[in-house]
Amino acid sequence: MRYHFQERTAPLMFVLAFAISAAPAVAPVVENEQLHYNINWPSGLSLGEAQLRASMSKPTPDAASRLHLEFTLDAGVPSYAVSDQYRSEASPDFCSGEFHRTTSHGTKKTDEKNVFDQQTGTVNRETSGGGKTELKSAACGKDALAFLYYVRHELSQGRMPPQQTIFLGAPYDIRLEFMGTQKIPLGETQVEADRVTATVKGPSSEISFEVFFLKDQARTPALVRVPLALGKFTMELVR
Repeated sequence: MRYHFQERTAPLMFVLAFAISAAPAVAPVVENEQLHYNINWPSGLSLGEAQLRASMSKPTPDAASRLHLEFTLDAGVPSYAVSDQYRSEASPDFCSGEFHRTTSHGTKKTDEKNVFDQQTGTVNRETSGGGKTELKSAACGKDALAFLYYVRHELSQGRMPPQQTIFLGAPYDIRLEFMGTQKIPLGETQVEADRVTATVKGPSSEISFEVFFLKDQARTPALVRVPLALGKFTMELVR
């Protein structure tokens, strides 16, 4: 069991972090928001928990507003702990400025930063070990967190974002598909949610998963299902 958990941890944690890490798209709603999630094994037992914090700031009266996102995840099994932190700063129209990723999966640790230059269409990726890479980006380049802001905004307007490239350190191609509305469990109640499937393809991996967004103004992600070899892992909103 431990071997399989280690082999699958990286894609699982990427998917879970990516899939729920969007704060609501309407600026007044995101201020000082905190969302809590449980991460569960296929058996229903808890694997860990995650938290999302979002806020907006305006450094000076004449300065542009900035979105601040932070997603943290703590999970694992005995002798193999997982601790992830993702931080993003973006403009109100979801164009990224900076994205910082710090992860610890067992003995493997990652610390890297992406700095976006929207004028030149480049992303400078720097790791704690001194590695530097310049990547190309489309107009209004987005990291994973800023992209989910954008997704939720588009859903609230009745639109589905087109296939595109996002950044989580390396570039990833993401394709979304709306699969209709259905009821899902949320606590002890059943609620209606929009089901969206996502296919994410990176430099050396590809994975698909589904996210259920509540039909509220913020289009809150309430449930994530990730099919893996061990079964279907879930991340569920706690209320």
